[in-house]
Amino acid sequence: MTRTAYTFEVADISALAKALVRQLEGAAQPPGHLAMLNMLARGAGWRNFQHFRASRSAEVALAEAPAAEVTDFAQVTRALRQFDAQGRLIRWPSRASQVTLCLWPLWARIPADTSMTEREISARLDAWHLFGDAAQLRRSMVGARMLSRRPDCTDYRRVEQRPPPEALALIGQLQART
Repeated sequence: MTRTAYTFEVADISALAKALVRQLEGAAQPPGHLAMLNMLARGAGWRNFQHFRASRSAEVALAEAPAAEVTDFAQVTRALRQFDAQGRLIRWPSRASQVTLCLWPLWARIPADTSMTEREISARLDAWHLFGDAAQLRRSMVGARMLSRRPDCTDYRRVEQRPPPEALALIGQLQART
C-alpha cells in the first residue's frame, strides 16, 4: 500500500511537548499508532490526525497551478461577426461550431437564480436578437445545458457554470461595444 507523506511543522516544540505530556498523563497504557498520531496532531493545533491530513491535502491541491486555458481568438473574431454594434445577435450562425459560442452572450444576460415563464424568457431573447426566432434560441440553450426547464415549460432558469475561454472573450468584447 502506498503511503502519502505529510510534512509536520510545529511553531513551538515546547508547547507540543507539554501537550503530549498532558495527553499521556491520562493514559492507562502506552498509546497505539493512531492514538499517537491524534496526540501529535492535537498538540500542533488540529482536532485530530484526520483533520491534519485533510488540511495538508487541501493545501497541496490549492498550491497546484491550474492548467492555463487557451483561447482561440480566431473563433471569437468569427463569432463577433454575428453581432451588431449593440451586441444583438444578427442571424443564426451557419457553422455548427459557432452556434453554442454565440449563445453564451445571451446566457450571460439572463439573471441568475431567477425563475421565468416561457413568455418571459422569450421576451428577453427577442430583445437580444434580430432574426425573430426566440423558440430556436430557447431550445438551443436548453440543449446546450445553458438553461433548464420543467417538462411542462413553465419554469426556465439559467444553469450556473463557467463559460469556456472563447465565450468569456466574446462576452468581454460585446460588453466593450455597449
